[in-house]
Amino acid sequence: MNLALSWTIGYRYWRARKANPFASFITLFAVSGILLGVAALIIVSSVMNGLEGQLKQRILGAVPQLTVHCEQHLGHWQDVANTLIDGKQILAMSPSVATQAMLQSPSNISAVQVYGIYPELEKDNLSRLNRHFNGSLDSLEAGKYRIIIGAELARRLDVKPGDKIRVLSGDGVVYSPLGPVPSQRKFIVAGVFEMGSQVDASLAYVHHEDALRLMRKSPNEIKSLRLYLADPFKASKLASKVKAAFEAAGDSVTTSDWRENYGHLFSAVKMEKNMMSLMLSLIIAVAAFNIVSALVMMVVDKTTDVAVLKTQGLTTGSIMGIFMIQGSLNAVLGLVGGLAIGVLATLNINTLFSMLGIHVLGAGQRLPVQLEWGQLSLIVVGTLAITFLATVYPALRAASVQPATALRYE
Repeated sequence: MNLALSWTIGYRYWRARKANPFASFITLFAVSGILLGVAALIIVSSVMNGLEGQLKQRILGAVPQLTVHCEQHLGHWQDVANTLIDGKQILAMSPSVATQAMLQSPSNISAVQVYGIYPELEKDNLSRLNRHFNGSLDSLEAGKYRIIIGAELARRLDVKPGDKIRVLSGDGVVYSPLGPVPSQRKFIVAGVFEMGSQVDASLAYVHHEDALRLMRKSPNEIKSLRLYLADPFKASKLASKVKAAFEAAGDSVTTSDWRENYGHLFSAVKMEKNMMSLMLSLIIAVAAFNIVSALVMMVVDKTTDVAVLKTQGLTTGSIMGIFMIQGSLNAVLGLVGGLAIGVLATLNINTLFSMLGIHVLGAGQRLPVQLEWGQLSLIVVGTLAITFLATVYPALRAASVQPATALRYE
């Protein structure tokens, strides 16, 4: 196969003005389809990545990413933490306790997950929470019975910092002649955080010792630890490593991660992202079929030329290369245009929407965008592969031309 000759002839055919106007229209339509498909795929994928990343920050930054449970008191957890915390996968570890509770105000009642924490150990770990918090974690003092709640929960209960609310815990229930009585105590609202996600309505923080007293347990017991990970999506892979480290220290523990409560939400986002990518990939596939149509018309127009070239000694592979190069040039043209438009539009999408007066998430809110170069490479490789395969059939048809038949009446 003479690749240089195939490239020269293919490039000349690609640049030449086509005798068939309809073939020219089909070619233009195919290039435009690839351009729009690639651009749309880049923009939508980047927005979905941004949404997933925003959920990751706003939800997984406030809830335990990996939790260790033990039936016995973990007296030497600091030693295990020193061996596990490496700054690359496991960032921090701190004592924690959780209970399902009902929060009652004079005007309403709502169910929440209450976490007991040590504020002095959580300042750096809950940095994302601090950025969306109008108070300080230091306000949670042992024995003061103070609570920090989400903004949506505060609106439902119609309370503000300084108000008192009653917390009823399902743990620590005692049985009386009148039936089971939940453990309850009044707490003072010490602050309100707003992460902009569903945790604003379902999460509350109290001091670790206050939470244990509410649950009628010893305030000095540590039976649960929360771990902070560099990548929360690797929680299941790190669980076995964490469990093995505690068992080596003589503690029998179990682990759980964020997927138990919030995995369905991220699964839904991932499925939606995959379906959107599939739908937009079909646009590129349709454009590839248009390349097939345009090349078939080109083969019909150039049948005589192909026959002459074969009589001059051009091989079947070289003939195929001419038309595969021609179709690939159309694909590359659409791909380059789609990449340019897609990347520029992605990086400036909020500015464009602002200029057009479009507010997708409401006034004042920016659309989350995260452009991943690995995903961009996948789009490029996938588009080139689809369009290259689309050129195979027309090229085979051109290579099957018989010179004697094609030149019979010439």
